[in-house]
Amino acid sequence: MHAAGPVFSHRDFDPRRLAARKEAAGLTISLCIPARDEAATIGRIVEIARRRLAEGVPLLDEILVVDDHSTDGTADAAVAAGAKVVHSAEILPDAGPGSGKGDAIWKSLAASTGDLVAWVDGDITDFGPRFVTGLLGPLLTSPSVQFVKGFYRRPGGGRANGGGRVTELVARPLIARLFPHLAGVVQPLAGEYAGRRTVLEALPIVCGWGVDLALVVDVVARHGLPALAQVDLGTRRHRHRPLDQLSPQAMAILTTALRRAGIPEREAAHLVLFDGEHRGHDVLVEVRERPPLRTLARPGYSAEDELTA
Repeated sequence: MHAAGPVFSHRDFDPRRLAARKEAAGLTISLCIPARDEAATIGRIVEIARRRLAEGVPLLDEILVVDDHSTDGTADAAVAAGAKVVHSAEILPDAGPGSGKGDAIWKSLAASTGDLVAWVDGDITDFGPRFVTGLLGPLLTSPSVQFVKGFYRRPGGGRANGGGRVTELVARPLIARLFPHLAGVVQPLAGEYAGRRTVLEALPIVCGWGVDLALVVDVVARHGLPALAQVDLGTRRHRHRPLDQLSPQAMAILTTALRRAGIPEREAAHLVLFDGEHRGHDVLVEVRERPPLRTLARPGYSAEDELTA
């Protein structure tokens, strides 16, 4: 594989040895799960992480679920399984409105406390400790690594060893054209990643679906390719979205890539989608960005600065 940086396997890391390294280094670790309407899967994810990696092995100090305006029982299921649950609207309420996955990522970073922070999606149906130990392993064993991106095989979800539809049709061509040095990133849109808080709090966070790509681009731009590690997490099964729900995601990723490449764009990203009767309706795609959390402590900071185009 043409690597963008060091590549590991989740099998390289033993949970007890990682916990010992964490204790020796005096670090704390947070696992964050942004979730919207994931009641069917969130409880099992939290329960496994708590039982295996917080109680069985003292690796995780915090399991935080950010409930992003769910309308099902996501929050109740997460609490019952042992997570700390915070509703997205309750985190930094003076910061102004925001929406989308990236906004939940930004707020989970603000609400969590760990020196190292790992994220996994809330819709994984075959979740296991490997998702967490794989992401944390390079950070605990390789001091030069600042950010870890997961990749995996996707049974039943497109090409087994590749990415999803938006990855193959949008993200990968954009990377090849605009960021060729990142061509070795196996799954640039994977939602499983981890990083050092000092690095993450210095980065702007894209509110919508562009967050996963933006983090990779931004970390490498600031710290170089050796700071980005990838880890093989094995297999990953999750809920697959219908095609008509992927156009806004593709638009968000396109806008994010153009912005990171310095190509002028309009402030708002609008998309026209058509229903079965060929009636078009306008969709506003979230592409705003939250500023680096570190800037919240700057003298003279005001809420008006919170969302940047």
